[in-house]
Amino acid sequence: MKIALIGATGFVGSFILTEALNRGHDMTGVVQNPEKLPGHPRLRPVKAEVADTGALASVLAGHDVVISAYNPGRDETGAGRRSIIAAVRESGVDRLLAVGGAGSLEVAPGQRLVDQPDFPAEWKQGSLRTADFLQDLRAETELNWTFVCPAAHLEPGERTGRYRVGGDRLMTDSEGQSRISVPDYAVAMMDEVETPRHPRARTSVAY
Repeated sequence: MKIALIGATGFVGSFILTEALNRGHDMTGVVQNPEKLPGHPRLRPVKAEVADTGALASVLAGHDVVISAYNPGRDETGAGRRSIIAAVRESGVDRLLAVGGAGSLEVAPGQRLVDQPDFPAEWKQGSLRTADFLQDLRAETELNWTFVCPAAHLEPGERTGRYRVGGDRLMTDSEGQSRISVPDYAVAMMDEVETPRHPRARTSVAY
């Protein structure tokens, strides 16, 4: 497939890029600093700002899928995430997959993780902004989108190729922990890219 990856040098995006290249896909890395991308015959580095909707749409045009590994948690105004949605729509690409956040997942019916009193204060605003990205996507009527939420603890680790798939609820293991390694999250993301199972929906992955 021909895939555009927004945020290809980021904490999560860099692992998605590696996983996608290892599977043989042709990648366009859409980043602010192309020099940070690795050299690879199937990787085309492109410098672009997410806030420039027209320029971003031009870059994305002609791809089969767009993956957004952009971090909406750092986007105080929400302009970046809204520009990404608009740019994908204008580009003519039908599918958008976005890296989500665990904070938007439910711990009980109607109760989000981010709204719990023990949710870490330093993560709260970023988590709320990421949850707003999901709301923007749900309001979108044209795109075939998927919002892929990781476990509560998304951290460096090994690539096992194993994970569980859930929906709107935060998943925990037998010890009550919610976790997944970044390499295995990338596996889950690329599995969804290659075999779509959650059109216009949120999904979640964890051990």
